[in-house]
Amino acid sequence: MRDGIKETNFNFPGQVGFYRGKVRDVYIFEDKLAVVASDRISAFDVVLPRAIPYKGQVLNQIAFHFLNATKDVVPNWVLGSPHPNVTIGRRCEPFKVEMVIRGYLAGHAWRTYRSGKRELCGVTLPEGLKENDPLPFPIITPTTKADEGHDEDISKADILGNGIVSPADYEKLESYTHALFATGTEMAKEKGLILVDTKYEFGKYGDQILLIDEIHTPDSSRYFYADGYEERQQRGEAQKQLSKEFVRQWLIANGFQGLDGQQIPEMTDEIVQDISSRYIELYENITGESFVKDSLDNINEAIQNSIVSHT
Repeated sequence: MRDGIKETNFNFPGQVGFYRGKVRDVYIFEDKLAVVASDRISAFDVVLPRAIPYKGQVLNQIAFHFLNATKDVVPNWVLGSPHPNVTIGRRCEPFKVEMVIRGYLAGHAWRTYRSGKRELCGVTLPEGLKENDPLPFPIITPTTKADEGHDEDISKADILGNGIVSPADYEKLESYTHALFATGTEMAKEKGLILVDTKYEFGKYGDQILLIDEIHTPDSSRYFYADGYEERQQRGEAQKQLSKEFVRQWLIANGFQGLDGQQIPEMTDEIVQDISSRYIELYENITGESFVKDSLDNINEAIQNSIVSHT
């Protein structure tokens, strides 16, 4: 089986910086960014040892699909995607918060609720809710954008009180977040999906606020299948999810949750192929389009040439 893209190590004319995240390699220019979606995969804040062929292409193309579809709703950073694994965009100054928005009581919000707390990021939650129930209306539960370590919950009052974002800018971020979530919800509904929760990141390009990073991908969002949702809720069953939760479940079943002393289970060719196939399935369900595998022959050279020609 062909290996995926573990990392890139380019040096471009005019490049002024470089950043490697868990998944993306970011080449920084004076007023642009070239973002390469690698095939690395992370879970429990750990990058797993083997790359997943086509995962980067899946994430990059889903993000580009939704960024292009929502550019008339909220302006974004993207200038183009010259290669299936590459997005070129404006270099923005990021806000130090992530705008998490939730339409359902799931994940971190449910765990907080189950513990007995009825307030999340300054938002009061009603009594009597079950896991995966719809909320009365979508709520914004921001997190800090940590340079190191984990992001942490933060309230609107603390964001404004600590001067992290100005009142005028935060009002715009809230408005944009609700508009994007409403559009994403409608687009998901057309594909038989429920957009449960997601996160958006924003930055400033001059005086303009732009949507940055990826949106509505299975790495940044949680989806339920709409078919059978009500029946599963009534029976108290787990919802059928469209996300990378299956990777976490495989790791948990094999004794790994990112804790000290735990060993990552062996990623056999069969496991890697299965994860790759599942990501392609995610792409086709979310976008409604057939996935066309890009050639892996000389892929690093193709990525490098695409960036040179667009920076």
